[in-house]
Amino acid sequence: MKLNEVKFKAKGMHCISCETLIEKAVNGIDGVKNTKVDYATEICEVSFDPDKVNIVEIFKVIEGKGYDCSLIEDKKSNCYNINVKSIGIIFGIIGILVIGYFIFRLADGIALPEISQNMSYGLLFIVGLLTGFHCVSMCGGFVVSYTTKHAQEGTKAHKSHFMYGLGKTISYTVIGAAFGLLGSIIIFTPLMRGVAGVIAGLFLIIFGLNMLNVFPWLRKIRIKTPEFVSKFVGKETRKHSNPLIIGLLNGLMIACGPLQAIYIMAAGTGSMIEGAKLLFVFALGTLPVMLGFGFVTSFISKKATHKILKASGAIVIVLGLVMLNRGLVLTGSGFDASTLFNSVSGNQEDITGNVVAIENGYQIIRMEVNRYGWEPDKFVLKEDVPVKWIINGKEINGCNNAIQVPKLGLNFDIKRGEQIIEFTPDKEGVIPWSCWMGMIPGTFIVKKNINLNNAEDIQKELDAVPQQRSGSCGGGSGGCGCGR
Repeated sequence: MKLNEVKFKAKGMHCISCETLIEKAVNGIDGVKNTKVDYATEICEVSFDPDKVNIVEIFKVIEGKGYDCSLIEDKKSNCYNINVKSIGIIFGIIGILVIGYFIFRLADGIALPEISQNMSYGLLFIVGLLTGFHCVSMCGGFVVSYTTKHAQEGTKAHKSHFMYGLGKTISYTVIGAAFGLLGSIIIFTPLMRGVAGVIAGLFLIIFGLNMLNVFPWLRKIRIKTPEFVSKFVGKETRKHSNPLIIGLLNGLMIACGPLQAIYIMAAGTGSMIEGAKLLFVFALGTLPVMLGFGFVTSFISKKATHKILKASGAIVIVLGLVMLNRGLVLTGSGFDASTLFNSVSGNQEDITGNVVAIENGYQIIRMEVNRYGWEPDKFVLKEDVPVKWIINGKEINGCNNAIQVPKLGLNFDIKRGEQIIEFTPDKEGVIPWSCWMGMIPGTFIVKKNINLNNAEDIQKELDAVPQQRSGSCGGGSGGCGCGR
């Protein structure tokens, strides 16, 4: 028996799990002997018996899963091409956002709302909701495994759907907590926590770009589920028909691209509780489409599903930018978006500054902590003169309960009432600091030759500092749900 071997492109892969999906579908065709799919290049290699099946039939099966198949005509083509159309769309969207931002900033009394932790949870839920369409194609078989049993017994599957959703949510939440705990153990300094945030943000951005298929060569950056884990999950899933157990096993399938991104995001928080919360919200988002996939897939085509997944790629990029920016704030580098933007625009509105008193050879500065952040949040200090930073903790919540000053090696919790932090600024320049999440910024301006009794000189230095807007920290509720 002579086998035909053919190579072709299957465009539309958005994560490494697409490899498994296509291989499983093609290997199920009578006459196909072997299938190899590479997500990075979107190239498929199939060996088949031409007496039993032909390439057209193979293409139909793959296209039925939502991918576009085409024979490789140019042998010199490779995975390093650039999707110019997608780049044009992305730059167009960015351009509109930038222009809109400048318009709002220049308008009197109008300011764009800041990205807060609660908004991040909303974005996570939306990503989970859109990722649910990916779950339908990859994990729908899990649901079928227990719904088939109910169909045979003539019983309703509502309770089983609930149990599956419960198991999946518990699994994601527990593993998210584990990643957060791992991050808290390994990432023990503010600088390292910031670096982790930057890495997590870059990973999310790369994954979002891969979903949009802008730079195909980025597909080389991927994380595979360990083979022994895949075999274990497959074996246990076939063995059990209990939806709760199947849902619990679902969390171990880390080949899912969006899940990988959120797990890394959880590790970047450096908090067991925060990691659990991120994955809990994400898991809830995946449930509506996943549990109603029988109804959903009846009126949404595979092509439409892939378009929805591309939309989720744009949101993942936004999440990545949020995480990246927070990481930059925590490093104290001064390269976060707020500082850079205001340095260029020269925006000086709503500056809050200090009054420094000299007592017994110390620079005395006072600051109040309330539900909105710090007041004041900027101080002009003299080089090589010891400082007593008197902090009055009036309204403490999950966002403002700790301060980090990476350049000075300071990392401390805020207590109710007054506390004194002492340090000596030994180098002229700007020292950024923030809350533990990097959402509420502050600044020390250290000068070698400055008269701290001259209010005009002090205000001049304060006016030269770019305005840093803080994120929302709970408003009237006094809490942001950060869970620290």
